[in-house]
Amino acid sequence: MRPTSAHPLISVVIPIYNEEEVLPELFTRLTGVFNAQTDAVWQAVFVNDGSRDRSAELVRTQAAADPRFELVELSRNFGFQAALAAGLAQARGDAVVTMDADLQDPPECIPAMVAAWRNGAEVVQAVRRSRQETGLRRLGMDFFHRTFSRISDFPITSNTGTFGLMDRVAVDALNCLPERNRFFPGLRSWVGFTTTEILYDRQERAAGRPQQTFRRLLRYATDGVFSFSYLPLRLLTYTGTCVSLLGFIVGMFFIVRRLLGIEVAQTGFTTLVTLVLFLGGVQLIGIGVLGEYLGRIYDEVKQRPTYIVRRKP
Repeated sequence: MRPTSAHPLISVVIPIYNEEEVLPELFTRLTGVFNAQTDAVWQAVFVNDGSRDRSAELVRTQAAADPRFELVELSRNFGFQAALAAGLAQARGDAVVTMDADLQDPPECIPAMVAAWRNGAEVVQAVRRSRQETGLRRLGMDFFHRTFSRISDFPITSNTGTFGLMDRVAVDALNCLPERNRFFPGLRSWVGFTTTEILYDRQERAAGRPQQTFRRLLRYATDGVFSFSYLPLRLLTYTGTCVSLLGFIVGMFFIVRRLLGIEVAQTGFTTLVTLVLFLGGVQLIGIGVLGEYLGRIYDEVKQRPTYIVRRKP
């Protein structure tokens, strides 16, 4: 939906968790973007996800000096996706930009997103042309983005993350989704609307250490897979079918040999143990996959809120 006002309100939603080292530079760069774009009204919504450092205090001080900055405080650490949902619920903009606080997603790309939105796009996805991570973290991210778009039951653009822009109608549609195990890039694609892309180079973290640990990233990846793909369940079906066919063929082989009077050698202990361990492993994997889906169903049935707000503007 094209903006109906000559000076639309643009909201920028940023979850924060122990980001005091990077916040001063983030404030400076956001302020520069806001001041340069005089044809829009700006709102920056920072969601404090239970930080244990001075992050909330710094945002509160910035908000007192510049009313374009606002702070939403959650009662504890609910996780990045929950904090992002809280920010989207608080944002009042005609368009809403979502981004990380670590400045790997440069705020200077926001004007390009707004320009695409003014030209009629309702969702603008920021696609990473390059990224600066190295080592195991880089390998894991590259593997996830290469494979996830292929196994997903719904088309999701690879190399996209939180960074992007959504029109008010798309944000309202996203806020209506009740699920608690949230994978934002998938949900943003699922709601549809007219979508375009911009390319950008993902930068190094401006300061401090990454707050997304390997364990959290792994949970994030599994949320994406189990929320938008039935492939794990299908793989279990395919594996079970193949094992059953193999067992049937082997059984028929020995039956035919017995009917023909051909002596059948006794199978050894090693063969028996190997078969038992293989079948037992397949069954345990199947139980684990079913447990992942069942656990997510249990979370939805409990109907607990995704987050609890302690204080908002």
